[in-house]
Amino acid sequence: MQQEARLVTVDRVWSGRWHGPSVVRVSPTAIHLVGAAAAEHGAHAGRGEHADLPHLPGTLFSPFTDSHVHLGLVDAEQLVRGGIGRVLDLGWSPDVAALWPERGRVDAGWPEVQVAGGLLCPPGGYPSLAGWAPDDAPVVVADAADAERAVVRMRDLGASVVKLTLNSDVGPVFDDDVLRAIAVAADLVGLLTVAHVQGAGQVRRALDAGLLRFAHTPFSELLSDDLLDRAADGTWISTLDIHRAADGDRDEAQEVAIANLRGFRERGGHVLYGTDLGNGDLPVGVNERELRALQRVGLGREALLRALGSDDSLDAGQDGAHWTPRASWVPQPPPGDERDDPAWLARASVLTASTLQEHLS
Repeated sequence: MQQEARLVTVDRVWSGRWHGPSVVRVSPTAIHLVGAAAAEHGAHAGRGEHADLPHLPGTLFSPFTDSHVHLGLVDAEQLVRGGIGRVLDLGWSPDVAALWPERGRVDAGWPEVQVAGGLLCPPGGYPSLAGWAPDDAPVVVADAADAERAVVRMRDLGASVVKLTLNSDVGPVFDDDVLRAIAVAADLVGLLTVAHVQGAGQVRRALDAGLLRFAHTPFSELLSDDLLDRAADGTWISTLDIHRAADGDRDEAQEVAIANLRGFRERGGHVLYGTDLGNGDLPVGVNERELRALQRVGLGREALLRALGSDDSLDAGQDGAHWTPRASWVPQPPPGDERDDPAWLARASVLTASTLQEHLS
C-alpha cells in the first residue's frame, strides 16, 4: 500500500539559501520545502500549529553532488550512505554507463546519475594505456568526422556531457582542429564538454579551442594571469585531494592546483566539488579532505555548499515547489566555527522520500 504524504518539521534547510525551522512535505516520491515553521520550534518549545508534526533534527540540504566520479570503480550505495545524492560519472564503458541514469532514478540506494559515457581521446592517447579504464572506455577520435560520430553516439546513449582527454604527460593529444571539432559537435547536440587537461601548455590549447569546463583543477603548471582571466568564464571541478604525498606532507601538485583555483575563483570562475572518486584511496561519500583543501582556496560555508552542487535546485521558499526525490541530511546543526564545516558535512547521509518516511516511523 502506497504511503500518504506527510508534513515534517526540520531545524534548518539549505536550498541555495538558508531557511530556519521549516516544514517539509514528504510524499511517496518527492520532498518539498513548504515554508517556515513556528519560530519557537527551534528552541524545542511551543511549536504552535506545528507542535504535533514529527520532527527531523539537524540540517536538510538539496542533494550533495560529486561532479567527478567513476562509478565502475566504487560502490554506489556506499556513496548514498556517505551523503552524496547526485553524481556525474566522467568516463567508463559507454554501454555500461548508459544504464546508470535509469538505475539512479528507480533505486533509492543509488544516487541520481548523469554520465559522460566514454572518454574521447586520440589514437594512443590517455586513457588507452591506463590500467583503471575498461577496454572500451577510450573512444578513439582521429579526425573531425570521428568527432561528430563519437559525440552523437554518446548523446544517443544518454550522456549529459562529453568528456575528452588532453593529457600530454602520458601520450599523444588531439590537434587543434580536432579539439575544435569536438567542441562544435557537442554544442550542436546540446551537450557540455568536460576536458581532462594535463601537461604543460594544454590549458592554453583548451582555451584556444573554446573549452572552458575542466574535469580537474589544472595542476601541471602555475597559470599566468592572462590564462586565468580567459578561464574565468568557465567551470572547474576541484579534485584537489587526489594530490597527496605518501608521507602525509603537502603535495607539490596540490599546492599548484590550490594556487590556480584561488586565482580562478578570485576572477569569478565557477567551482564545483568533485573528487575523481575511484582514483586511489578516497573516501566514498563527502570527502572531508577535499572540503578542507577548498577552504584553503578561500571557500567559506555557503561557497562550499554551492560547490557541492546544492544550489541547483529551485529555492522553493513558500510555494512548495518540487525539490528532489533525494536530500542530503546532517543530524546536527551547523557548527559555530566554520573551520569545523568539513567534518560536519562529512557526517551527511542521503534521505529519499521513502527512507525519510521510514526514519520517522
